[in-house]
Order: sequence, then C-alpha cells, then structure tokens
Amino acid sequence: MPLVSSPRDGQTKGVLSREYVVAHHDPIGLIAPNAGLAQLNERSRDIFRQIVESYLATGEPVGSRNISRLIAVPLSPASVRNVMSDLEQLGLIYAPHTSAGRLPTELGLRFFVDALMQLGDLTESERQSIQNQLTSVGKAQSVEAALGEALTRLSGLTRAAAVVLTPKSNSRLKHIEFVRLEPERALVVLVSEDGQVENRVLALPPGVPSSALTEATNFLNARIRGRTLAEARLELETAMTQNRAELDQLTQKVIAAGIASWSGGESDDRQLIVRGHANLLEDLHALEDLERVRLLFDDLEAKRGVIDLLGRAERAEGVRIFIGSENKLFSLSGSSTIIAPYSDGAGHIVGVLGVIGPTRLNYARVIPTVDYAARIVSQMLGG
Repeated sequence: MPLVSSPRDGQTKGVLSREYVVAHHDPIGLIAPNAGLAQLNERSRDIFRQIVESYLATGEPVGSRNISRLIAVPLSPASVRNVMSDLEQLGLIYAPHTSAGRLPTELGLRFFVDALMQLGDLTESERQSIQNQLTSVGKAQSVEAALGEALTRLSGLTRAAAVVLTPKSNSRLKHIEFVRLEPERALVVLVSEDGQVENRVLALPPGVPSSALTEATNFLNARIRGRTLAEARLELETAMTQNRAELDQLTQKVIAAGIASWSGGESDDRQLIVRGHANLLEDLHALEDLERVRLLFDDLEAKRGVIDLLGRAERAEGVRIFIGSENKLFSLSGSSTIIAPYSDGAGHIVGVLGVIGPTRLNYARVIPTVDYAARIVSQMLGG
C-alpha cells in the first residue's frame, strides 16, 4: 500500500507537491528498517492524520474518544488506543502528560508533510489576491522598501513572521568616491540612485598618491552608473582586463581593492528584513507557548544565524521546509521555517523569502503561498 494517500473528494494535490524540496533528512528512511512507516495501514494513517490535523488546528492533545468520532471507519476508543500505542512506538506521536491525549512529534510532522498532507494548489482568486497585494507595493520604491512591504502582506496572509534575505546590492548605483583617511586607508562612499549612502573603509596599497584615487574614481564612475553592485563587479572586472594599459599599477590596485571590498562578507552584502512579529503572539495557549515565542524572538535578533539558514535555501530550487530541531537555530523555540528562493530579471537567484512560525503552521496553505509569493517577487524584480 503506498505511503502517499490519494486526494480526498473535492481536493487536488497541487503541482507544488512535486516542486518543494524537503529538509536535509528523510524520516521515512530512518524508520523503514524497523518495518515502521511503510507498513502503516489505512486505519493507522487515518488515525495519525486526525491527530496531526487536530494539533494543527488547536495546538491541543487529542484523545482516543474524540478520534473515534472523527475517523471514517468506526472504531471503539479501545481500538484507537491500540493504534495510538503503535504510532507512539514508531516515534510519530507522544503524550505530553500521563493522562493526556497525543500530539505529533517533529518526526511525525515531517512524515505528515512529506507523505500524507493534501497540498492543494491555490485557486485563481487566491493567486490574483496575492499578486495584487504584492505587486501594488513595488512601484516607485527602492527594492528594499518594496520587499519590506511585500513581507508585511505575506505575514498577513500566513499569520506568521515573514522574512526575506536580500542583497544590499539591489540598489542602482549613482556615484562613488574615494576619501583618504590615512596614508594606507581610504573611505569608499557609494551613493545609490534611490538616495542610499553606504560607506566602507578600504585598505590602500603602500605609496598610493591622491592622483591614483582621483583616476580610480573617474574610471569607476564612468562604468557603474545605473548598475547594481553585482552588475558593477562583473562590468569592472571585464573593463580592468581590457584597460590595463591605460591605468597605472597603483590605480589598478585601488580599483581591484575597491571591487574586493564590495564582495565583502555575506553579512555585509546581505540584509535580513523581518515583518509580522506580532502574529507569533496570537493564539498562545500556555506559559510554555509564551516562552517558546520569546526564544524565537531571541533567535530572530541573532540575524547572523538567520542569514546563514536562509542562505542554504539559495542552493536549491523550490520551497524548503525545516521543522523544529531539523533547523538548529530554532530548535529551542520549536519553530518551523518555510522558505523559497526568488530571482532577478536574468533568472539568477538573488535572495530568499518565507515565513517562520510555530510547528503547527498550516503547512498545506503556507507552502503554496510562499512558493507563489516568491514567484511574484521574482516577476517584480524582473521588471
């Protein structure tokens, strides 16, 4: 009997089920040697599905008596308890308290998302609504401002915190200037067409005269206007090769050092935008929920770690899903992350957007929403 159940009446398994990329391990493979998941019969999967769907809807444990009323095939509470015992031995569910009902484990949630979840496609009206909300913010704004506003809309659609990792280099450059600070240090001033100003300190080769800084400034300004930093780097590397005879060696070194400084580190070249923190405070059931959200807020403040996490999604196509401790950054707060890369007009992946929230996110809804939002943002950047 196949693990992936067929769609229920009236539901369709959307194309995204073939596209989103699962996280770094396959829990089905972890348990199959012990004759576990592959041998779950339809009754066991139905009971397990009810436990997970109840958790996603309420966050509360569900007991055998309630499940016996929900499942398609009538079973006594005693029979349901027997099945629940088997599911618990497989590591798919657990009892938070001795006399409580059952909740899915992280492994159970992963199995549900990978094998049992009905991932419906967005309706045409839902697509149109998302497109209208996201594209309405991009006109006459900087890329960063438009992305921030788009995140606010995405956060509202998913009722989670929305995040985006974007290059600072999306802004179009207008002017550059070298200002000497010390004999072997200079300040590089980058001015963007949208008015943003960025300063970086540059180490100069020994013996660089002021005339070399002026020549480097003129050479760069003749080639960078209207380009992003990424585009400017490619243009300048080509121009340096073609114009070496026209530039003295010290000027060449200044230009090369300037290009290298623009490459920066990841932390310099990227910025993290987060919107919708308040959504994480909704529907808290207990003090432990509040503590979990506090830990998540702390994690989001540690932007370096979030940047590293989101950067991993740039190396894969489609949606990536990290549940609980699958992602070490959010393991203490028990949070899930659903993220997808977006591209520029040339089809190059330039950033990642998605949502972060509790492990009981509405995965079937959030996954296609994040995927479609990433596609719309790609269209926005493509002009």
